[in-house]
Parts: sequence; C-alpha cells; structure tokens
Amino acid sequence: MPDPRPDLATVGAEFAQRLAANGVPVPVHRTVWWTRAVMAAGPTTVDELYWLSRATLIDRNENLPLFDAVFAVVFGTATQSDDPAEFRGDRGAPLPGTTAGSPRASDGTTPPDGPDREQSGPQTVGDDGADGADDGAPGVAAVASEIELLLTKDFAQCDDTELTELNWIVDRMRVVAPTRPARWEPTLGAGRSVDLRRTLRRACRTGGDPVRWVRRRRRELPRRIVLLADVSGSMQSYARVYLRVLQGAVLGARAHAYLFATRLHPVTRALARGSRETGITRAMAQSPDASGGTRIGAAIKEFLDTDGRRGLARGAVVVIVSDGWERADPAHLGEQMSRLHRLAHRVIWVNPRKAAPGFAPLAGGMAAALPHVDAFIEGHSARAVQGLLDAIADPAPRP
Repeated sequence: MPDPRPDLATVGAEFAQRLAANGVPVPVHRTVWWTRAVMAAGPTTVDELYWLSRATLIDRNENLPLFDAVFAVVFGTATQSDDPAEFRGDRGAPLPGTTAGSPRASDGTTPPDGPDREQSGPQTVGDDGADGADDGAPGVAAVASEIELLLTKDFAQCDDTELTELNWIVDRMRVVAPTRPARWEPTLGAGRSVDLRRTLRRACRTGGDPVRWVRRRRRELPRRIVLLADVSGSMQSYARVYLRVLQGAVLGARAHAYLFATRLHPVTRALARGSRETGITRAMAQSPDASGGTRIGAAIKEFLDTDGRRGLARGAVVVIVSDGWERADPAHLGEQMSRLHRLAHRVIWVNPRKAAPGFAPLAGGMAAALPHVDAFIEGHSARAVQGLLDAIADPAPRP
C-alpha cells in the first residue's frame, strides 16, 4: 500500500515550479534548502511556514509581492501576527522587506485578492485563481506536523517505513565535538597576551626597540568523543538507530565507537569503511553477544583497562547509551563509573526509557551510575537524538 503522506521534496518542487510560473525564479539549491529547513524546524502553522519559506526561497525584495500571492493561494494566509521581531522582544522593529500596504503588513493578514496582488504581476497563480488552494496540492504545514510527530515518536513504536525515514534523518544529523584549549602559539597579529620572551628576542634586531610586538594565543582543538552503545536484548528497539548515531560520529567527528552486551567490542573501523548499511552490518557481526544479557560494569572496566587507560578517555566526552539494566553487581558498575568520571571531561548517559511516564532511575545499574554522570538525557526519539548531539557539542565545563 503506498504511503498516503506526500513527499516533502515533491511538495517543495511543486511550490518552486508554481513560483517560477508566476515570475519568481527559484534555483534548485534553494528548493533543497527549503526541504531541509522544513524538516529541521518542523513548522506547525502557516505563519511559521511563511517565514521559513521566505528566508530560504527568496533573495530579492522585488519578488516579495508575487511570492506572497502564490504562497497565499497554495498554503493559505496567516492567522496571527507574523512579525519576527516579536521573537526577539523588539516589537517596535519594522517588518523586513514590507511596507504598510504590502500583502504581509504588520496587521498579520495576507489578503490574496487585495490591490497589491493586482499590481504585483501576472495573474496566473496556479492557473485557477484563488481556487488553486483546492487543486489537490498537499499542504506543507500538515506535512511538517506529521514530520514533527515522527521526530518525537518512540523508536520502539515505529514501523519499518517510519524507521526508514528516521534512519534517513539521523544519517544527516551532524556530530560536532566541543573544543579544548591547547598550547600557546606565537602570532604577529591579534592575540590575547604579549609573548615577552619572543618580543625581546625580536627587538635585538632593531637595536633593542620592540618595533613589532609578538603576541600569543591559545589554539583550540576538538575534544575526543567516545561512544559506548548497549546492544543487549532490552535495547534491541533502539540499537539499530544508535548504530547510525555512532557511525555519524565516527565519520564526522573521528569519534571512537564501542558496542557491548556482556563484553566490549570496538567497532570504529567497521563503521568507518564502506557504505553505511555495510558498516552497520559489519559492526553487528563483531558483536556476537548482541541481544543477550547486559554487563555494563564489566564492559566499562574493559574499556578503562585497555584503551581508556592508554589515554582515550582522558579529557574526552564519553557517551553511554543504555537502559541501565545491569545483570551483574551494580556496585561494580558504580566503581567503574567513578573511575571513568575522574578521567573524562564529561560523561553523558542516554537512557531511552527515561521518557516513559513515571520513569525513575531505580534500576540497580542506573541508580549506581547516575551519581557519576554529568548529563542524563532521553534517547527514545529523533528529537532526543538531536538533544544528545547538542549535549555533546556543549562547550560548558563539567557542573
């Protein structure tokens, strides 16, 4: 059975074609921007969709009247004030690119049949006048609402089609590593402080007069990212999605990735080679204990005794994806988390069960690990995955 929801790229292409037919040229790359922006921002009202479309599709003020007319016919008019200055607290700021008599004046209305439309250019909007809104063109606001629902839906409740769409979205999320200060380096340009030793040495060439001051500044280097994902039986509904998160971190931020159930398995190289699907299949093949029991404490100890002790965990952002169901002694997990917390810059724990109504970290493993965690976040949906990426990129020091 075909998917009844319209394809967002198709909607954007049809809207761009209608704009072009009425004298508003829209390059292909701007249509791509529009699709990505709608997917990322998730507008739920026509008003929000208008400003998103205007920012991504229009680059000339003279095209605004025609754009307003076409938008009003295709998607309808705004029902509330759409002054973006309201979102900045500056309610007195003028509306950019509009005048008091323009179709989108500050009164928040967009009359499709007003005099400005008559003066704006050809009257071929949709070739059917104001009735074009009923010609079967899908409403992007409704599409955006469905995307927003999909982004907040629990991975465990998604069918295969929805998981395919979510995988596509997660694959395009960017993992950004926070930066850390490195050693000072000299510079003849702008710098935070004067390098006195190099300045005096340079002054010897000019008879002791420091003609040019040598300054210095700190270099900024990305922090190391380490991700450990639970692939035991209780995490099967989320493991495949988080494998894609790990893969994106490996490819985009040179992160180090591990899977664990009863043992720890490094999968960085497996995820980095070949296509995405091939890399994920290879990584799962290297985890023969997947879908089995969970020994989180033993896996973290193995990491700390090997790669972590060699410096991989020192000063790094360490992410653990697990529901906290520990098969072994929870006290052992608490000890290993304490070791990890002393080494790492930040420890982030992602628990997909956290979003469940009435959730409390009462499971033995979760309760033992939580005192040694800097950020405890949800991980059940694509929106929660974006929250994880924001937490990873956060440059704030440990609380």
